[in-house]
Amino acid sequence: MVREDRSFIETKRLILRRFQRDDREDVFKIFSNEELLRFVPLFPLKTVGEAEEYLERKLLCRDNPYCWAICLKQDNRAVGYIHADVKSQSRDMGWGLLPELWNHGITSEAGVAVVERLREDGIEYVTATHDVNNLASGGVMRRIGMRYCYSYEEMWQPKNFLVVFRFYQLNLDGDDKRVYRGYWEEHPNHFIEQI
Repeated sequence: MVREDRSFIETKRLILRRFQRDDREDVFKIFSNEELLRFVPLFPLKTVGEAEEYLERKLLCRDNPYCWAICLKQDNRAVGYIHADVKSQSRDMGWGLLPELWNHGITSEAGVAVVERLREDGIEYVTATHDVNNLASGGVMRRIGMRYCYSYEEMWQPKNFLVVFRFYQLNLDGDDKRVYRGYWEEHPNHFIEQI
């Protein structure tokens, strides 16, 4: 009997695979990019050494099977990341992609594949949030099937400024009435926008 490698996802244009220690140069390129990190809760990395430490601490994802490097098939080099934190109540999904690859549907293609893997694995729902100023990320959320639920204001750390986030959710088990209310309850300034 052949077992499928669950750490790997292939789509039409992409390979989603685990980060590896020899990805440190690609990790530095991704996580030192100020434009990419504008809406990510992380300051840009300054050295390859910092990238190596971040890779070891965060991206090898030993405790999260839903964490991948986004790679183009032509060279299998990491150009972004995508993950879903299914151990948390929020089941938050997040991603980032090098700016030179924006507006080509790459993140949406990766997101659809990850959502399908989550569905196959019996994960009941997944969520995502985006800064109201990051409309492209909201577009990805809608393209992968998520629906807007509510907005809330948060003092965003570690960057320490006030952000309005839009919260999206996709229920994978058919329960269309379920809405994760953790952010709504945690942040007193919450509301529903007409978007």
